[in-house]
Amino acid sequence: MKVMKSIVLGSAAMFAGAGAQAADLPVKAKAIEYVKICSLYGAGFYYIPGSDTCIKLGGYLRVDTMLATNADFDAAVGGLAGAHNRLSNYYTARARQDLQIDTRTATEYGVVRTFAELTFTWTSGTYSGAGTSAVNGATSYTTSLGSQIATGGVGLYYAFIQFAGFTFGKAESQFRTPWAEYPANSFELPGSAGWDPVNQITYTADFGQGITASFSAQDQVQAYTTNIWNISGATAAGLAVGAFGANDIGGTRAPDLVARVRVDQAWGLFQASVAAHDNHAGYYGASEPTGHPDDKWGWAGQLALSIKNLPTGPGDTINLTGVYTYGASSYNFHDYMSRSYAMYGGTGLPGAYQSLGIAGVSDSVFVAGAGQELTTTYGFNGGYTHNWDPYWNSSIFGAWAAVRYNNTAKGYICGAMVTTLALSSGTAGCNPDFNYAVVGTKTSWSPLKGLTFTGELAYMMLDQKYASGSTVTLPLQSGVAKPAALYELKDQNSLVLLLRAQRNF
Repeated sequence: MKVMKSIVLGSAAMFAGAGAQAADLPVKAKAIEYVKICSLYGAGFYYIPGSDTCIKLGGYLRVDTMLATNADFDAAVGGLAGAHNRLSNYYTARARQDLQIDTRTATEYGVVRTFAELTFTWTSGTYSGAGTSAVNGATSYTTSLGSQIATGGVGLYYAFIQFAGFTFGKAESQFRTPWAEYPANSFELPGSAGWDPVNQITYTADFGQGITASFSAQDQVQAYTTNIWNISGATAAGLAVGAFGANDIGGTRAPDLVARVRVDQAWGLFQASVAAHDNHAGYYGASEPTGHPDDKWGWAGQLALSIKNLPTGPGDTINLTGVYTYGASSYNFHDYMSRSYAMYGGTGLPGAYQSLGIAGVSDSVFVAGAGQELTTTYGFNGGYTHNWDPYWNSSIFGAWAAVRYNNTAKGYICGAMVTTLALSSGTAGCNPDFNYAVVGTKTSWSPLKGLTFTGELAYMMLDQKYASGSTVTLPLQSGVAKPAALYELKDQNSLVLLLRAQRNF
């Protein structure tokens, strides 16, 4: 045992000594890789260590408060906001963190680019008017989807790859202009395709001198389809909120096909865009044997002009857009806007409880056994921005848009209005056409680079076309606390104020 113990202890001492000697030997240190500036693609890019790919991180933190509406950028046009009663918000607040990730790699085929933009949003909600209280049905919880992580608080705005002239993924629609619905504003305007990026496959040809042409197949779901109304499914509850039928959109069959020509020069920009849109409805009834209407293709066309270097001051700009659609209404009334309107106000008509503005936007309408009738819209928006000095700027902006139904579609809708809501003027005084207009002004102060405080005032007008003095009889609107009563159909308006603080980085 003594011999074995000596062998074990000796071996341990030998290995310990060997370890000590090895630790004393000099070891070659790994080379430190420093982050290097990448000057190939502009300011803010750095090489990813160990690669030839450049990356840029950016984004913003924004805080908004909207007064006199339940939406962050929109007017009080429907729901609790449009009710204009004790259930309506006097203010709505939002905080958002935006993160942008841009990578570029030079290859023998040209630059390979990826871009992603992610947002994290918290929006204050409102209280629902439809609850379980035995007294008045009001509940005491917020209903804001934007405040729920699982239902919209996290957003992915952009996620695309660009390679050899092609764009794959979620990027801006090739139909829209660089300013989209924001020619000099933050408030949502009609009269152009919306800002919301969309999944697509696009090829862009660059002819030099700022002249490009793009051809795109883009997703039509959500952002570029409004409503396909089956008027045979119209209900009193739906008509009362501006839904003229059951929304009967079928599955996807074809993407929207878009073409654009753009001239981008030092003086400004000119753009012409066209889009083709397939209207694919579901079934006439609840099951397949009821049949369905055939598909109908609609289209949209847009012209846009931006003028820079104005004599009024350095950096001053004018942006103008005009659009016409037939069976493709979302290229005018974009997805950040409401597509149905129910705005309440006062009345002087004897026997009427209040006044009401009802309107709705669709791509097409039909009834059981008949084909689709495509909806026509047209409109424009514009804005002028003036820089008073490097810290202050002000703008004025406006938009006007129209929705027009053909005589067959009017017959379908008006039949439902007379039968279901007892429209007093009958089909002769029924006209679901309407105009939508906005005027406003904005002033911004930037005391530091990347930090801006903004105040923006916007006035929205809904011009409905029913005969003067027309009334409808509505059922109880429990969600907005409106009683079953007689209501005068009348033009409505909404005045809202946006206050914003934003830090870009």
